[in-house]
Amino acid sequence: MAFPFFGGGAPRVAVLRLFGTIGTSTTGRGLSLATLARDLETAFRMRGAKAVALCINSPGGSPVQSNLIYARIRALATETKMPVYAFVEDAAASGGYWLACAADEIFADANSVVGSIGVISAGFGFPGLLAKLGVERRLYAAGEHKGMLDAFSPERQDDIARLLELQKTVHQSFIDLVRGRRGAKLKADDAKLFSGEFWSGSQGLGLGLVDGLGDLRTILRQRFGDKVRLKVVGKRAGGLRMLLGRTAIEAPDLSALSEWPDRLLGALEARALWARFGL
Repeated sequence: MAFPFFGGGAPRVAVLRLFGTIGTSTTGRGLSLATLARDLETAFRMRGAKAVALCINSPGGSPVQSNLIYARIRALATETKMPVYAFVEDAAASGGYWLACAADEIFADANSVVGSIGVISAGFGFPGLLAKLGVERRLYAAGEHKGMLDAFSPERQDDIARLLELQKTVHQSFIDLVRGRRGAKLKADDAKLFSGEFWSGSQGLGLGLVDGLGDLRTILRQRFGDKVRLKVVGKRAGGLRMLLGRTAIEAPDLSALSEWPDRLLGALEARALWARFGL
């Protein structure tokens, strides 16, 4: 017997929003395994669910957190035998694409940004400014490379070489993951696909980085019928945050003024990541 109040026999799909930069911060913002673990369990173990849909909107961030979230999604998909679909909104770039690869199929808007399969490290150096201001840098460390890449000291070529070697290792891990997940679907050579370049969703379809173009509701209705019920897991963004956008600083608690600098820096870092893709 069907009970209309509970949706009857309509199939369910659990929808999980993966929005924002990937990584942790002192204020707890950002996508990380710690912030997503409970919602992932809820999505994959939702009663009556036929699939899990990942709604992704991320310019990337921490490769470690990207891989931890990816691994948990794949582990839960294997345990529950649940198909996983990824739907790209503005971007699934760099670590965002890493997350998309956890899905069995990836869909994007024709104008989404996908790819950026590479590794980047950026910063600033101020030794010249300190000298101009008459400030002497004093750095004491036990360990030859403990002060590696200090922003207030001149760059050393061996430190740069060490950083590039580390980036190469992480990049290879990313490449291996994409190859493993996309396999024969990839339609371009490695030099193009893994150069760090990014593409529109329609270009990504031609390169085999996505499986189709379309939005979450349309695709899932095609797969599961017009009566499919999309059940969003987790909290919705608050009103102020929705109005101000993805890099907004949430309305601060006046009793925690000490968090303001961290929130401002976090917003600036997120803005810089989005700006790399023209978003």
